[in-house]
Order: sequence, then C-alpha cells, then structure tokens
Amino acid sequence: MRKTAAVSAVLAVVALTPLTATRTLAQAGTEIAGVAVPGTVEVGGQSLVLNGAALRKKSIVKVYVAGLYLPAKSQDANAILASDGPRELRMQFVRDVGADKMCEAWDESLKNNTPGADAQLQGEFKQLCGYMQDLKKGDVMMFTYVPATGTTVDIAGQKKGTIAGKTFADALFKSWIGPKPGPGEGFKKDLLGVKD
Repeated sequence: MRKTAAVSAVLAVVALTPLTATRTLAQAGTEIAGVAVPGTVEVGGQSLVLNGAALRKKSIVKVYVAGLYLPAKSQDANAILASDGPRELRMQFVRDVGADKMCEAWDESLKNNTPGADAQLQGEFKQLCGYMQDLKKGDVMMFTYVPATGTTVDIAGQKKGTIAGKTFADALFKSWIGPKPGPGEGFKKDLLGVKD
C-alpha cells in the first residue's frame, strides 16, 4: 500500500512538471522548496546539464527556484560568461510576482552588473521588460541562449520572443552570476555549485 502511494506521489509530481514542445526535461536532479529541478534539459538537440540550483528569497519569503544549465559544469562565472555556448536559466515561482517587480529587478541588475550600458543594451532590457507578465505560483520562466540565435524568453509555456546577441545574454545572466547578483552571493554560489 505504501509503495503504491509513493509511486502515485511521484507520478503526480511528474504530471505537474511544465513541459514545452521544444525541450525535454529529464529526471529531476534535485528538489528545493518542493520544486523538482531537472538534471538535464535538451536545447536545440543538445543536452545541457544542471550546473546548480538555488532558492531566491526576499527576507524570509520564498520567491522562486532557479536552475542553471550548461554544456558542462563550471564553478567559474567569468568562464561561463566568456564562453559562447548554449545556456539556460530556468525559474519556477513559488509565489505570485507582479510584472512590475520583475522589470524593477532587470533595471537594477543592468545598473549594478553592466554599468555604462549603451543605448542598444538598455533598449534590449526594455524589450525584456515588455515580455514580462504577472507570474503565478507554479509558473516557469526560462531564458535560453543559443549562439547565432540569441536569448529566447519563455513564460508559463509561451514563447515571448528572442533577443539577438551575446552581449544581451551576458548582461542578463549577470543578474544571477554577475559581480552583484540581485538574489545575493549565496544564490550565485548555489548556481555555480560552489560549496563553502
């Protein structure tokens, strides 16, 4: 009886895991705050591995769980940003967050991690803000960078658009692994798989 209940619970979690037609989520690599984080994702026919996962908190309030996916694991943020390989950041929200709050976070990240950003990059971050929508608990937001294509933004299973260029991708990913990550140094270390 217990075994049957356990199997049912696992199947329920799998059934609730958001999927999109263009990527396949493999068996969960870890679990944080009740969110199953896949061990691998497939992007454009290439398998990316979970580099690290982290929980974003504001004071004591849990906001989202994030997973960083790369072709191969790395603890070096500068090397990850310097590389022109595919990467993906996947966020699953554990509470509701307004679109305005997300836009504030992008503005703050650009200011803190890419000081002196040119007009084009500022415009691309405004475009990113335009993609935002109010997020509900359980919604998944993904940022997938593919060289020569750009960064595709996917929110709650809907492709919002793609912003070309590695410059934008690097500025965006600095939000989490840059010199001044918005969610904090502990969050950055968890995404990089760095243990204290």
